[in-house]
Amino acid sequence: MSFYEENVLPHLINCACSGKAVNALRAKVVPLATGEVLEVGIGSALNLHLYDESKVTKVWGLEPSLGMRKRAAKNLKKSSIKVEWLDLPGEKIPLADESVDSVLLTFTLCTIPDWSAAMQQIYRVLKPGGKIYFCEHGQSPHESVVRWQNRLNNAWGMVFGGCNLNRPVINMIESSGFSIDWYESEYADGLPKVASFASFMTHGVAIK
Repeated sequence: MSFYEENVLPHLINCACSGKAVNALRAKVVPLATGEVLEVGIGSALNLHLYDESKVTKVWGLEPSLGMRKRAAKNLKKSSIKVEWLDLPGEKIPLADESVDSVLLTFTLCTIPDWSAAMQQIYRVLKPGGKIYFCEHGQSPHESVVRWQNRLNNAWGMVFGGCNLNRPVINMIESSGFSIDWYESEYADGLPKVASFASFMTHGVAIK
């Protein structure tokens, strides 16, 4: 990977994904995870302190970026939860079939190049009845915002490591064979209206 991808990009993503409004949304789903958890795109382990340590036995942290894994060291030291790294991309999850109880996706589906292949892998490794806990940004329901999302998508992706502004989160999950248990969508609080193209958030739970 380039110097930008390993040194600059992790800092940008860490800042963008650790604000007060974003953390408030993370806190609505992360504590619900149970058992052995696969966290896809664990990044710098921003979610680690939000897990309920009494319900989680282990976290498989899938993160292909060495820069992100280095940034995670500080958060790992603060937690008693066992984390084992998986450094392959989401399209190649090196776990056995039906081996994890929960999957956590927070601001991940926007970036995975082949999201459909990744979701197939998630379906494969999740136990029957297992749940996906998700918090993602994506396509707005408002046409005026969608137009800006489409216009800015390529430039945004170049700066933020392939992140997409306009992916339809719920459709992506349902089309991958999962049933939506519940979800809520909203524009994140505390962000200026001009940032609405990047602030439409959806969080919830899906079941295999």
